[in-house]
Amino acid sequence: MDTALLLRQYYHECKELTDVEIQDLLMGSKIVERLTKDYDENAFFNIFRLICLSEIPYIERLNYTNKIINFVSDKLSTPLGFSYTGSVHYIVPCYNAMLMEAYARLGLSESQEVKNALNWIKKYQIFERNQKTAWAYDGICKHGGCMHATPCYIGIGKTVRALITYAKMTQYKDEEVECFIDLGIEYMLKHSMFQRLSNGKPISPHITDIMFPQAYMLSLTDLVYIVNQRNLWQDKRCNALRELLKQKEVEPCQWKIDYIYSHKGYKSFETRRNSSQWIAYLFSQK
Repeated sequence: MDTALLLRQYYHECKELTDVEIQDLLMGSKIVERLTKDYDENAFFNIFRLICLSEIPYIERLNYTNKIINFVSDKLSTPLGFSYTGSVHYIVPCYNAMLMEAYARLGLSESQEVKNALNWIKKYQIFERNQKTAWAYDGICKHGGCMHATPCYIGIGKTVRALITYAKMTQYKDEEVECFIDLGIEYMLKHSMFQRLSNGKPISPHITDIMFPQAYMLSLTDLVYIVNQRNLWQDKRCNALRELLKQKEVEPCQWKIDYIYSHKGYKSFETRRNSSQWIAYLFSQK
């Protein structure tokens, strides 16, 4: 087992570790080594690398991680939310949500960057069909229409996931966030979490794939995270998702990575050859 996963388990169990023990686990990790050995002064490199890093507890202690955080804060965070270019015209639901979640995991839930991203969600994200967003900029129109009459399902899923993580990191103190989570989950449950209303087919590419860490596409990993964190498995509208998860088992409670996103800033923690230790652990977390 990679020591980064061991560190994740200790963190979840609230096990007390000394600074030396944390540093040894970070430095002993092959995953951390791969994530910190290269760098590119590029927006997407920094976005995806930060998302990958944020899955490892205490990684914000490394100078490399702070270099990535500083790039995102200086270049991609705006007063209105996270933008994938740095311009407010290109604030879109999925990237705003993913960066907000990464910052929350990195202990930055109270930062101005997260407050801005959260305010964008509260003011502009829609969670139902035939609603009109107040967002006036045109970037969301360049990707199939993030929030047209039928809002982008990926944007809703990523936003719900980010809000769940944010709520957990802030002790569920924002009641408005809880309301938005409920709205988003209800919309997703109407779709059995991953199926089109019209024909029952998967809503988007890779939504039935297991991948880790996350990238801009909504995956089965994201859906399981949402259902686990909000205890939704008893809802009959999750039956199709449960069956899909069962079909993908390679042995009891073991799964393989299906899809690895290809981008120089993104690095999968494992290959597709063997059962994934990370996925087995994450899928067990309720």
